[in-house]
Amino acid sequence: IAYKEFTAHNTLVAALQSQRDIKVAPHAYGIETSFETEYGASGRVVTYNAEYDALPRLGHACGHNLIARSSQGAFLAVVDALKESGKLGRVRLLGTSAKEDIGGKIKKGAYKDVNAYLMIHPTSSSVYPDGVLGDAYDKTLAITAFKVTFRSKPAHAALAPWDGVNALDAAVAGYTSFGILIQQIRLDECIYGSIKEGGAAANIIPDKAVLEFGVRAPTLARAKALEERAWNCFRGTAVATGCEFEFLPLGAYADLRPNFPICQAFQDAMNNTTRATTPASTDQGNVSYECPSWQEIFGIPSNGAFPHTAGFTGGARPEASFEGCLLNIEGIAEGWVLRVDR
Repeated sequence: IAYKEFTAHNTLVAALQSQRDIKVAPHAYGIETSFETEYGASGRVVTYNAEYDALPRLGHACGHNLIARSSQGAFLAVVDALKESGKLGRVRLLGTSAKEDIGGKIKKGAYKDVNAYLMIHPTSSSVYPDGVLGDAYDKTLAITAFKVTFRSKPAHAALAPWDGVNALDAAVAGYTSFGILIQQIRLDECIYGSIKEGGAAANIIPDKAVLEFGVRAPTLARAKALEERAWNCFRGTAVATGCEFEFLPLGAYADLRPNFPICQAFQDAMNNTTRATTPASTDQGNVSYECPSWQEIFGIPSNGAFPHTAGFTGGARPEASFEGCLLNIEGIAEGWVLRVDR
């Protein structure tokens, strides 16, 4: 899980260090479980992203094990192509931890000279017709996340409830208001959340309640505007119940702006992909505002289960899913080699 991917980091670094002429930097950018590796000395730079963090209690329910394998394979394929051709060009593999937490790709200075930043991400193959590998031009939503904490005054719930101020009441009322807000948002927007903490015991008026929420929209500006409307739901219930409250932003992912020429290069290499918008969010969106970026979504056999479920964890393990990675490695490696040739 986030920032504890020591086995994945060490395994990938050891495998890369065994290759000749490849520079490997473990613990890159001040993060213990990130790494960066590079081949080549001059020319344009393509970087492949390797995610490898899992989800608590679910394991690889988002298929990041497949992302790491595919990006590592594409990196090594381009290394071989550059060695064989003798052409100019540099290729990197950036290991990014904690994507499911605060955004492992958001690293200062990592993209300053990158000409293309590429990755692929699995989903359920059930969303694609037979013969279609995935989405080559994948757009995603922006997301902002925040925590709300209500604090109040405890009291015995039976002997002197009038002496207390109920923080859980504020949380429930705010959650209800937040739910009503769903009626007034646009069809391409999304809000959701949960109550994380609501009291120590049933016979004590709760003096603390904690909630976490996320809002998504096609652009980061719209996500932030929707977040402000969500905050107002909790401001109102804090006043109504007499609780103190605080907001803590948990981070934001920008909408993904896929680079069309990269998309076209992949489609030219593969010929069996579509183009669509995914109602998910990724820190790849933040990278797409720093340098030309691209992410393909490809299907794996998961019996219809979607990411972030136990069923998808099972789908990310079989050999058939890794064979899907091999097909994509061909596309994301060949597409870049074609651009170098041109």
